[in-house]
Amino acid sequence: MHSGSSSSAHTSSGFPQLDRRVLREAALAHLARFGTTRHGLEQVLLRRIARWEKQALKAGADTEEVAEAAQALRPVVAEIAEEMVRLGAVDDASFATARARRLVRSGRSGRAVQAHLAARGVEADLRDAALQDAVEGFSPAQRELCAALVLARKRRLGPFATPYVADDEDADTEQALARRHKALGVLARAGYARDVAEQVLDMPPAEAEDWMQRLRAES
Repeated sequence: MHSGSSSSAHTSSGFPQLDRRVLREAALAHLARFGTTRHGLEQVLLRRIARWEKQALKAGADTEEVAEAAQALRPVVAEIAEEMVRLGAVDDASFATARARRLVRSGRSGRAVQAHLAARGVEADLRDAALQDAVEGFSPAQRELCAALVLARKRRLGPFATPYVADDEDADTEQALARRHKALGVLARAGYARDVAEQVLDMPPAEAEDWMQRLRAES
């Protein structure tokens, strides 16, 4: 099948063909609802082709004919994605910056943000730039500290524990040690370094709230 064939074309069994116009419309519909990267858009369109393959085969279309048609459409996916980039509908840098800002403010560590953006096909230099700009006026260390504090607040850890108990008040009790070990584990699994986790758990509530206010002021 030629990639520019009419959407009214059918396979030999009568099942409607998939073509460039339909894929482009699918791309525009997706972009109207969601922000994504070039890689993300390509994956959406490839899944659209895979669904068409499955439906065509289920309808009794010839296996070889369907496979050839799907293969011919795959280069079209890259062409459509490139067109969306040229039109400004897809911008990996803008996507990465907006997503990094949102993730940091939801308590994600720099490591977690990097992994999230990498999984969506964002190049390393754009990931680094997005993290750098995630919180204006904050150093990387300050950004990481604030993100960890957000997570601590969500999980009621350290200065956000209820009731709050300073370490020096019950530092020798088994309960305190167990509580601290559990909190360190939560922060470590979220991607935070041990020194950041320790700083968060040792921070007095008033100081933690000051950091939260600074983060909100930059939002």
